[in-house]
Formats: sequence, structure tokens, C-alpha cells
Amino acid sequence: MTYDVIIKDVEIIDKNDGKTYNIGITGHNIAYIGTDAIEGKEVIEGKDHLAVPGFVNAHTHVAMNLLRSYADDLPLMEWLTKKIWPAEEHLDAETVYWGTQHAILEMLKNGVTCFSDMYFFMEQSAQAAADTGMRCTLSRGIIGPKLSDTINRLKENTELFHKWHGYDDNRIKVMLGPHAPYTCPPASIEAIVKEAQNLHCSMHIHLAETAGEVSDCQKQYGYTPIALMDSLGLFELPTVAAHCVHVTPEDIAILAKKNVSVAHCPQSNLKLASGIAPIADMLKAKINVALGTDGAASNNNLDMLEEARLAAILAKGSTGDSTVVPAKTALQMATVNGAKALGYDDLGTISLNQKADIVLYDMHKPWWYPRNNRISLLIYAANSTDVDTVLVNGKILMKRGEMLTIDTEKVYAEATRQAQKLTATH
Repeated sequence: MTYDVIIKDVEIIDKNDGKTYNIGITGHNIAYIGTDAIEGKEVIEGKDHLAVPGFVNAHTHVAMNLLRSYADDLPLMEWLTKKIWPAEEHLDAETVYWGTQHAILEMLKNGVTCFSDMYFFMEQSAQAAADTGMRCTLSRGIIGPKLSDTINRLKENTELFHKWHGYDDNRIKVMLGPHAPYTCPPASIEAIVKEAQNLHCSMHIHLAETAGEVSDCQKQYGYTPIALMDSLGLFELPTVAAHCVHVTPEDIAILAKKNVSVAHCPQSNLKLASGIAPIADMLKAKINVALGTDGAASNNNLDMLEEARLAAILAKGSTGDSTVVPAKTALQMATVNGAKALGYDDLGTISLNQKADIVLYDMHKPWWYPRNNRISLLIYAANSTDVDTVLVNGKILMKRGEMLTIDTEKVYAEATRQAQKLTATH
């Protein structure tokens, strides 16, 4: 049998045994893993490389790459209301398309093969993903202080769902995206929940990101944000809840009972001084904790290896327990947990019949020696610059550092031009 793509003589992190294997890919899937000699239409040499499942960025706003370094060192609400939202008033379809291409370029270079995005002009984000071969789950950010605002933006999200959900063997999927309880009052949430039920669609929402958000919600509605969403039926649908920094034990119990996935964004939460999410307690409660970068305007990059390392170290330091979030758990959070959060059951591991979203890391670097434990080396020692080759859905998007589906210099030029459109008047 001749496979579409083979990776020869490569180590596999899921095995972590120091042995080399051949991986055969047919179509979108991994069809063979073993030591037999196999033939392929395209061959990737894997000597001194480690095959890792592509990272899943479970929460981000990718076109915000264009606002990187524009509004730093501010509290969240001041950052949003005085800098980010005014700049975003100048967004248009062209800006979001190139901002998304720029972010996809960055993520592929960092070993990210799938992202979950909530933003605006999402038709253009879908087109950018389609054009580049990237995997993603998209939601139109619905900010609806008035119910009429919600209905208009919900219509956009629904149209996005009908056009793109399931595209290219589920390479692109669509969720509904109520922004947060402080931008979507109960009547808006109820309308979004009703539409999601009709579509059999998942939800993506920000919850309990700051102490002020939680306090205001309790004063206004008598509930924490998580308890409020539960009371409105949001969690009856598959839900990804971003941040969940300021949560009570009761909140954690709700998240666990309703099988809500949490997208933990440690670097953004620290930089905006929002706090540290109690992910050790969440993991203990069997909550599916994934990882996200948030947008590059608050992070300031889309480096998921950096997030995985920080998640592990931050959990240890904040709890005083060095056994909390070991390297293997951090890897799972960045891969298979993220896949599960986004509704994929065939993604996140290197095993037979899984989607071939594979990243090869060049281990011929000083920090990869000695190779006592490959998972530990990846999480605690490796750099994202070690990423050498990236496949998504069985297609090679980057080989030996060369982008195959993106014109890098054009993206850099367009990102610069589009950013100037957003920030010129501020």
C-alpha cells in the first residue's frame, strides 16, 4: 500500500519511549503507525524529530494580532473601553481577513493546528482558514445590550453556521458566541440559547474573568456569572467557558455537573491582573480544562507551548503542590482536552484513525539533551522555534520551516497596513 504522506523514523510523544516509528497518512487520517518499511507519495524524514499532536488554542480572538503592543499595561475594563473597543470600530472585512491570516501564520509557526475564535467579520476568518488549510472553530462575538442588537448579530452567527459548519470534513466548525454576561443581558442569552437548540450548536462565552465582573453580576442579578448562565439554560448545550478565574466551589460544581469545558488563559489573565484560575480544583472535579491564549492584544502572542508551561508552573506555585499539573497533564490540556472542548473526538493524539494534525519538533538542539523524558522536555525545556514541520488534516502546511500555503511577506505587509487603519486615529 502507498500512503499519501509518510513520516519516516520519527519519535512519537504519545509513546515517549525513545524508539522511532513510521507514520502513514491516508487522506485526512493516520492510517499506520509501526516499524515496517512503508511507501508514500510524499516522504518526510523524521530523524531527530519528535511527532506531537498539534496544539489546540481553545480561546482566542485572532485578528486582534493587529493590536499587539498597541494598548499594554492597563486594567481589563480600561483596556477594553478606552483603547480596544474604539480601535475595533474601524474593523472591516479586509482587516479581519489579513489579521486572521497573520495569526494563522504565527500559530502554525508555533505548532498550533486548531484554534477557537470569537470575533467579528467571521466570514472572512472562515475564508482565511479555508485558504490556508488551518483547522478552527468560529463564533461571531455577540454583544447585545439591546435585544435588537442581539438578534442582528445572532443572525450573522447563524448564517456563518449554515455556510461553514462541517466544511472540509469538519476542518471548520461554528459555535454561537455570546460575549459575556456583562454584554449580553438575560433576554439576549435566552434568545441565543433558543437558536443554539434549533441548530444543535455549541456555545463559546467569557465567564468570571475578573472580580469586578462577578461582583457586578451578583449585585444586578443575585447570581455569579456561572450560576446565572446555568439558570438561563446555557449549559444545557455543549459550552466552552473562557477564563473562569473568579469561581466559587458552587460554580465549579455547576461546571462539572453540566460538562462545561474551561478554556484556561493563564498569560492573558496575569498580564491584565485578572487573577489566577483555580484549575487544580477544576481538574480535581473532573472538569475538562483546555488552554487558550486569548488575543495577542492581551497576551501578547499565540504561543501555546508557552501557555502549557505557564499553566503547569503557575498551578504549582499558586497551590504549593509541585505535583499539580504535571507535564503530561499540561500536554493533554493543550491537545486532547482542547479537541474535546471543541467537539472533536478524533483529534489530539497520534494514534490510528485520528485526524493527521501533527507537528514535528527538531530535537537536535542543546535543550533536548539528554532525552530522559520527551514530554517533560517539550513542556519545560523546548522552544516554539523548534517547530519544523506542520500537518493539518493530512496536508503539509509547513515543511522544514517553509510555509506552503501562506505568502509570508505579503501577510507581514498587509498586517502592518491593516493595523495602521485601526490605530491611526487613536
